Amino acid sequence: MSAPTKFILPDLVSHCDFELRVSRHRKQITTETKKWLFKGDNLQGKARDKYHGLKCGLLSAMCYPGAACPQLRLCNDFLTYLFHLDNLSDDMDNCGTKTTADVVMNSLYYPNYYQAPRIGKMTRDYWKRLISTASPGTQQRFIETFDFFFQSVTEQAHDRQDGVIPDLESYIALRRDTSGCKTSFVLIEYAYNLDIPDEVMDHPLIRSLGEAANDLVTWSNDIFSYNVEQSKGDTHNMIPVIMNHHSLDLQSAVDFVGQLCKQSIDRFIHDRSQLPSWGPEINRQVQIYVDGLADWIVGSLHWSFESERYFGKNGRQVKKDRVVNLLPRRS
Repeated sequence: MSAPTKFILPDLVSHCDFELRVSRHRKQITTETKKWLFKGDNLQGKARDKYHGLKCGLLSAMCYPGAACPQLRLCNDFLTYLFHLDNLSDDMDNCGTKTTADVVMNSLYYPNYYQAPRIGKMTRDYWKRLISTASPGTQQRFIETFDFFFQSVTEQAHDRQDGVIPDLESYIALRRDTSGCKTSFVLIEYAYNLDIPDEVMDHPLIRSLGEAANDLVTWSNDIFSYNVEQSKGDTHNMIPVIMNHHSLDLQSAVDFVGQLCKQSIDRFIHDRSQLPSWGPEINRQVQIYVDGLADWIVGSLHWSFESERYFGKNGRQVKKDRVVNLLPRRS
């Protein structure tokens, strides 16, 4: 059998009928974050082009559409910085990711004492602005989930170095942390000035809603990024995991992941309808938080075709016909 030259994307956009909203502050935050990221001229050439093609300001505007401008700016700084970290970690072995993790986490834990290199200075500057208005619970969850992110990225670098393709269960557990979604969802609390008690945030249904949103964002991202990743020989993606462990061809694996994505949207809708009552004020805040998760689901789906990160300049065409032509393997 000849190797495939293309595959068809599952129709996730039609399956998700949540309202897509875009913040009117998009242009302003894009300009301000760009100044912050380019300060000290640390991004040049290809890295700058990548930043412009990323359209992170649009992602933030779609995922936190109701946030006030200062809060949205901070969310956009974080997402841009997260993509920057992701690009750095793609080229690192596990020692490199461990070093970056130490710099970032030390900058968060000891912002006033730790003498940090550039990525640490960005972290410290970001963190000082966040804690000026974020609730103690939000701050705690931010650090905790970001720590998980680095632990899992280091584990992913180990796998990449050793050529290991994990089994599906291990991959799902790891991917929920490597995605950075958990920390991005903590920023929903910050964006809308929420102070939801820990016991409510720890409620099984709230956790399940966060997990369903994370799974959709993450697994759909694996489908959208597969083409670029396979061209680089990167196997930390659900599609090769399924092809490897279930002996499926490419299109069957894509369809399988597409089904899992649709199930995670259905799971989110079901769980949202089952939420208990905690009294008027907590209910109001929980609704804002859960709506924020829904914004992430629909926003990330639509943004993936607007950004140049996955489909270059062909995103809108791919969104329409759902055909992805495979890139040749890089030598």
